[in-house]
Amino acid sequence: MGIVLRWNTLAVAVLVGIAIVTAVWWAGPGMLGTAAAAQGTVAQATVTKGAECSEPNPQEAVEITIGGQVRTGTLDACGHDQNDRVDVTVPASVGDGDIQVHLADVVTGHDDLRRPIGLALLALSCLGGGTYAFLVHRGPRRAATVS
Repeated sequence: MGIVLRWNTLAVAVLVGIAIVTAVWWAGPGMLGTAAAAQGTVAQATVTKGAECSEPNPQEAVEITIGGQVRTGTLDACGHDQNDRVDVTVPASVGDGDIQVHLADVVTGHDDLRRPIGLALLALSCLGGGTYAFLVHRGPRRAATVS
């Protein structure tokens, strides 16, 4: 006499899996590795003072030409030599003083494929967990006896 599994037993595992995937989907883009792209324009900057990559939180000094005016800024990068030219993302609203800029290829090179792949892997993980719960609840199968 074996254990009779009812559909409501399996429905619990299915609903928990759906709830987990839905909660992660609603949590937003940052949950699975995607981030909002930086707002601003791409400009070319010249490194005036490089930073060693062994420093904690390295920042390099750069000069950027914005609207025909040369401005100074700080770049959150390392390993560039003086007079190296790099593409940077300049924020949309720049005030007076130094401008905080980021490397443009890091920002524009961001791939939005991580979120759907992450959700698919999470769904497969939930499916695997549900299958394991089903097998544990069902228990071991008896070997057929040969007469």
